[in-house]
Amino acid sequence: MAGESAQFGLRERPPTPAVRPFDLPPRLRPMLERANAGLAEPFRGITGGGEILPGLFTLEKNGVSLAPVVEAARSLLATLTAEQRQAACFAIGDEAWRMWSNIHPWLMRHGVCLAELGGDQRAAALGLLRESMSASGYRTARDIMKLNEHALEITGKPDEYGEWLYWVSVFGTPSVSEPWGWQIDGHHLNVNCFVLGDQLVLTPNFMGSEPVLARFGKYAGTRVFGAEEEQGFALMRSFSLEERQRATLSTDLPSEVLTAAFNDNRRIGAAGVGHSELSPEGRERLEGLLATYVGRLRPGHAEIRYAEAKRHLSETHFAWIGHFDDASPFYYRVQSPVILVEFDHQSGIVFDNDTPSRDHIHTVVRTPNGNDYGKDLLRQHYAEHDHSHPATAHRQGRT
Repeated sequence: MAGESAQFGLRERPPTPAVRPFDLPPRLRPMLERANAGLAEPFRGITGGGEILPGLFTLEKNGVSLAPVVEAARSLLATLTAEQRQAACFAIGDEAWRMWSNIHPWLMRHGVCLAELGGDQRAAALGLLRESMSASGYRTARDIMKLNEHALEITGKPDEYGEWLYWVSVFGTPSVSEPWGWQIDGHHLNVNCFVLGDQLVLTPNFMGSEPVLARFGKYAGTRVFGAEEEQGFALMRSFSLEERQRATLSTDLPSEVLTAAFNDNRRIGAAGVGHSELSPEGRERLEGLLATYVGRLRPGHAEIRYAEAKRHLSETHFAWIGHFDDASPFYYRVQSPVILVEFDHQSGIVFDNDTPSRDHIHTVVRTPNGNDYGKDLLRQHYAEHDHSHPATAHRQGRT
């Protein structure tokens, strides 16, 4: 590990403050205050009943190599200048992990911005994203970026929107054995990836778009979240009237998904209809919906994550908010001890509609009970290995 750090000129630095390289519009100042309040809470993790359920995540070898992800990260770092590496690289435990935000570029950003990188550097950053995700997950991420360019075409606001207004950060030193990770952070695309050996955690994962379809312009025809929307609606449609009533919590949509940025410790009690209460068709459709979101991970690790989710199907619930018809916007949530998925239709920002529509979607995937950002795996790793200073046997590669 020490040799790898020297290779890229990486060094530890003081913890990152909640920096914001933009002038904050007055309407967002209360949001920044709420963000800082959330960050001030020590990370615990999202819970159902307020207490972390122990023993859900274990250090293990699964045999699915993450060497391509490690090499992609090293390739990215090799393209950066010393100054860019200093901006992009953070300690594995730095609080910058938790400073991601969907709110345009204003609230807080860190890392290196793709808009300021050269073509080869940008390609290397996209390579890291591509190696960490499935083909469909990567395509969705890129399409979100393209639709952010379409938002620029609609609004004419280059300070707010654009295909390359995304910031990339690397945490720790890319390694086949030691913990490290990376993050991409920007409007409607916030992906956190933690790597330890051959284990991978790709949450928090926030993806959204407004609009969800480019009807003209450079990327005309680009569309996102068709499967997530259609499968959630089809699941609700497959329910009996009684199941639908149990699943529906309210008809008043929330203003945002509950576990968006700065909600790392959110408490959300299980609600809605349980997997075990559903008909065979309902169970199959619920499992298929989970598979769609888990399918954002790279091949091999998606199957591992899906198997993990399936082990907890008896504790999995589906909840719905909104009316149920062919046109109304809606919210749904899939929740278990090891995965939480949210989908929501939002009011307009790019457009001027002040009520939710199906042309603005937010989705989020979380790992409850303390393993967002791979934190529970990192805790266990530190419990097993001494990382107190660079000269320890483990950090020198002798254990």
